[in-house]
Amino acid sequence: MRGVYLGQLSALHELLGQMCDLAGEAMERSTHALLRADLAVAEEVITDHEQIVRMSADAEERAFALLALQAPVAGDLRAIVSTFQIVADVDRMGALALHVAKVARRRHPDRAVPEDVHGYFAEMGRLAVNLANNASEALKSQNPEDAMRLREDDDAMDALHQHLFTVLLDRNWHHGVPCAVDVTLLGRYYERFADHAVLIGQRVVFQATGKSPAPSRKS
Repeated sequence: MRGVYLGQLSALHELLGQMCDLAGEAMERSTHALLRADLAVAEEVITDHEQIVRMSADAEERAFALLALQAPVAGDLRAIVSTFQIVADVDRMGALALHVAKVARRRHPDRAVPEDVHGYFAEMGRLAVNLANNASEALKSQNPEDAMRLREDDDAMDALHQHLFTVLLDRNWHHGVPCAVDVTLLGRYYERFADHAVLIGQRVVFQATGKSPAPSRKS
């Protein structure tokens, strides 16, 4: 029975890692659509989001089955309960990538962000993909050291997000209020995507050790 339980839990972690991979791919394509005004790619991201939704439901069902059939206690219970939180985090990452794609679609045929901030969003997109990939690796390995590495890219994302406001508040900004609103919302989508990836890392640490890592500097 113990071997069956561990196998099922490992398969669940693998599924969650695959969901992180999909969220990262979605954000990569959404960033492309955003910067290139690529309507076809934006539509693909919006359509493909259903796959993450289906996988989220599957992951929750598997977690409930482990609770019902295995009656876990102590560390095993901690691992399964944390899994529900991870499902919510990954689901939200997918939704945030979806939001970016929808902004790109709404502003088509124009680009949603001006040339002045293209570099910011290109880098934020790169960091988001790295964070999703690293969260996936941490879930599959269940290694706390892999999980803690997520904070480095999150710090870089926070710095970019904060600097966006200096651009928006600069008196040389001449792109108007609607564009400023889009840039503000988009920056928030990328920043929150990173936050959820870091939360996944923290939950992996908790699953493995029973201890929550020290809060990040922005907490």
